[in-house]
Amino acid sequence: MVSKNRAQRIADRIHEEISEMLIFDIQDPRLSGVSVTDVTVDRELAYADIYVSSLQGSESAENILTGFKRASGYLRSELARRIDLRTFPRLRFHWDPSPEHAEKIENLLDSLSQENQPTSEDDLPENE
Repeated sequence: MVSKNRAQRIADRIHEEISEMLIFDIQDPRLSGVSVTDVTVDRELAYADIYVSSLQGSESAENILTGFKRASGYLRSELARRIDLRTFPRLRFHWDPSPEHAEKIENLLDSLSQENQPTSEDDLPENE
């Protein structure tokens, strides 16, 4: 079992390496425009949970996760080559809906702020 700090450092390194691999190494068209939002590693280093999101939205989540599942063997072996660990954790990919939720909240806040803004000079409060 490793410390929380070491597990976090390993997760950060996996995040960095997979992000780089998505840009330069992986040719699968299903994985274009995909970003890694978070990586967590359990303290036994048995599993690395990788959370991904895409500009295309959750409509393409199933297709993207299938692409990652097919590429997981390559990704794991390449990560094991780049990151020096005795045994490398198994990769599990998950869809992260957080960016979509954040965008919806941002749009709601924008619409609320536009509703509360005065539309003409007549609506402005008078100075006494």
